[in-house]
Amino acid sequence: MFALASFIRRNYEASYPKEVPKQSTAVRFGLLGATDIAPLALITPAKSHPEVIIAAVAARDEKRARSYAKRYKIPIVHPNYQALLDDSAIDAVYIALPNAHHYEWATKALEAGKHVLLEKPSVSNADEAAKLFRHPMLSKHGGPVLLEAMHFRFHPAWQKLLSLIDLGDVVEAHSTQYVPKGIIPLYGNQCKYSLAGGCLMRIGTYNIASLRQLFGAEPEDCLDASFTRVPPGNDKEIDQAFCGKWKFRSGAIGSIEVDMMADGGYSWPLTSEFPTLALPKLTIKHREVVVESELPTDQEHVVTKTVTMWNWSFAFIYHRIDIEEKHTVRSKSDGKTVKDWLETSYVKEYSGKTGTDSWTSYRYQLEEFLNKVRERPGSGVWVEGEDSVNQMKMIDDAYIKAGLPVRPSLTKV
Repeated sequence: MFALASFIRRNYEASYPKEVPKQSTAVRFGLLGATDIAPLALITPAKSHPEVIIAAVAARDEKRARSYAKRYKIPIVHPNYQALLDDSAIDAVYIALPNAHHYEWATKALEAGKHVLLEKPSVSNADEAAKLFRHPMLSKHGGPVLLEAMHFRFHPAWQKLLSLIDLGDVVEAHSTQYVPKGIIPLYGNQCKYSLAGGCLMRIGTYNIASLRQLFGAEPEDCLDASFTRVPPGNDKEIDQAFCGKWKFRSGAIGSIEVDMMADGGYSWPLTSEFPTLALPKLTIKHREVVVESELPTDQEHVVTKTVTMWNWSFAFIYHRIDIEEKHTVRSKSDGKTVKDWLETSYVKEYSGKTGTDSWTSYRYQLEEFLNKVRERPGSGVWVEGEDSVNQMKMIDDAYIKAGLPVRPSLTKV
């Protein structure tokens, strides 16, 4: 009962955080796009940050922008994106436009001297990523900050997971994520090739990022990749679901399984087209290791560890980390088991060194973004530019392996 009450309280406070007075030197954000994700990703987290003001918005449709501004109490509406970038009172921009527009407007924002919080995936392909994240403006002293908003990495639960992983001993990691059918529009931007849509871009980018950080390295090879096309009537280059497998160092295997319109998976009759309800899941298996124990000289004690994290990508809502250790005492001479047992423990981590247990991963991300802007040390959690470049390389390679084209660029790179 206490756990349920805590769950309700945390998520209520996350949705309706206490608003704090703003500092006179607060960073003034402009929103490029009147988007559905901005309230969760920035508008709501900004309420509890004394150094952040959501000052302006611009959209392709000015009428929509005005309605959006009224709803979210944003004081300034600009007639277009460029007008917002030309506003000298705006310090930073949040870009959550269709993927294909990220490169153009992030580049223009940097050249206008604005800090950029850029929704994932950062851009459409690796060529764009290399050009954007190696932009000369980023190497200038006191220049703008650019961050790909891989928000899950900033939550304390993800950092806790990383602390439970023995990096050199990981032999296999499997990352899954399913969006129930009906949430992502069937004929929306995510199903348009020209706008760099697709499941691997929309949600699979999270899963790929999870593997890359768990192994602490880039993959040596994409071993296998397959996809399910979106239903007829959409662009044939678009993946509704994607599976991929990569070889990392020392032969370790990382794999993903994602679906942005998932249905079925139930054991009951007549449910094959029901939306799939399943938490994002990450399973990490370690190699067998010998542990020191007081045993006869002809015996040895080995342990195999498996760590599973439930709801890893949105841990602030709910999560659980399961640590399972299989112990075996066996004969050295013939390998026969003398005895074995299983030890299981469960971990949750909602509070970091800063913040409260109701802070979302987006709120922690905003904290670190401001630390970078202010040139403060912060927690050390960050997504470096080369990290984002390598992220897009892995996505491009997966599409090629699956027989799909790399997402196109709208503008010349």
